[in-house]
Formats: sequence, structure tokens, C-alpha cells
Amino acid sequence: MKILVCISNVPDTTSKINFTDGDTKFDSNGVQFVINPNDEFGLTRAMWFKEKQGATVHVANVGLATTEPTIRKALAIGADEAIRINAEPTDGFFVAQQLAEVVKNGGYDLVIAGRESIDYNGGMVPGILATLLDMNFVNTCVSLEVDGTNATAMREIDGGKEKIATSLPLIIGGQKGLVEESDLRIPNMRGIMMARKKALNVVEPVDASKATQDTKFEKPEAKGAVKLVDNVDDLINLLHNEAKAI
Repeated sequence: MKILVCISNVPDTTSKINFTDGDTKFDSNGVQFVINPNDEFGLTRAMWFKEKQGATVHVANVGLATTEPTIRKALAIGADEAIRINAEPTDGFFVAQQLAEVVKNGGYDLVIAGRESIDYNGGMVPGILATLLDMNFVNTCVSLEVDGTNATAMREIDGGKEKIATSLPLIIGGQKGLVEESDLRIPNMRGIMMARKKALNVVEPVDASKATQDTKFEKPEAKGAVKLVDNVDDLINLLHNEAKAI
């Protein structure tokens, strides 16, 4: 089985976010970037398929050279090979078109993407990718088993979970539950050293459409001052007359 894991390079959630040029551009100065958490769950599941079923695991990222430390981390975790599409990931449609070309050229049986990235939270790429490639697709996937060309997936739905029987080739939009947080892997020294010898192939982007454009970013409003209350009567009065919550 040949697996492609799609990797997004996103700001660490502890980073302080700022914008420049009249709030029209993201300021990356001083920001620590990491593997998108939903993608990391997918990568960890792919490593299980590698170790238990002998799968080959490649990772792909749409990004400029600044994303390579993140890609190298994926290699250090255990991916066999990496592909970087040398383009700024301007929107989900553009990214999906670039990844579709990689999938078509690579002949992958299983494509694992995160259901969304934590920077823009668009949640578009896996579904668009499946549509472009006319492949089976399971989103919000929290469990995946593969037996030959048959696959069994579990996905979250409103009010519960749904079990789906499908077949390869398959694209999933994975999330927490695909593996648990305790299963996530930290690269060890041996993995880091081996990653330096693994192939990181840089390919130029194909001509593709850009369906959206960012015009302005806006931070959430600052939280108001906290008001401490030391008795229930005052709390009820504030909730009723000031907050209008009751």
C-alpha cells in the first residue's frame, strides 16, 4: 500500500499573531511553525500502516522553502520520502489542485489529509481533492482499518459516529481519534539523523485557479475586565441586569 499524507505548515497555537500592511498580510516574524495537528494524527496512523502492513509513506506540502523544517520533522517521525510543491498556499482550491497532481503522478492507494488546518480552518482541501480525483472520500474520520483493497472507516456525525465500508483508492479527512494524542510521536535522534538522508523532492506548481483572496485580517476583540463576585445575590443581580443572561 502506498500512502500520501498531506502536511500543512501552521503557526503553533502559543504563538502571538500579528498582521502587517494595514492588516492585509500575516506577520510570520517570531512565529513558531509546526505540523498541523489534524495532519499529525494522520501521519501517526500512516506510520502504523507502515509498521504493521509494510506500507510506503510519503508526505506532501504546498509551501515555500521556509516549510522544510516542518517537512523534515515528518521525515524524522518515519515518513519515507517528502514532496514540497514550491508555491504559496493561497487558498484551499489552489492547494487541492497542486496535491491532485502529486496524487495522480504518484499512484497512491490512500491519501490522508487533516479535515482542516488550524490557521484558516477552511476544511476544504480533502473534499475538493477527492472531487478532482474522483476518489472515495470519508471526512471527519476517527478510525481507519485497511485489509487489502477494502477499508473500514468511522466518522463523526451529529449525535454520534458512523461506520463506513469502502475501498481503495481512498481519501480521508482525519482528526483526533484517528489516533490518540498519547500515540503521537516525537522524533528521536536516530530519526532526525535518518531524515537528513531521505529524499525531499521540490516540484514546481502546475497552473491552477485561485478561487478566493484574503482582503483583511481582524483580531478578536480584547476580553473585558473580570468582575469578582463574592456572594450569590450579587451574581444573580449582575447576570439578570447587566449581562442579561437570565
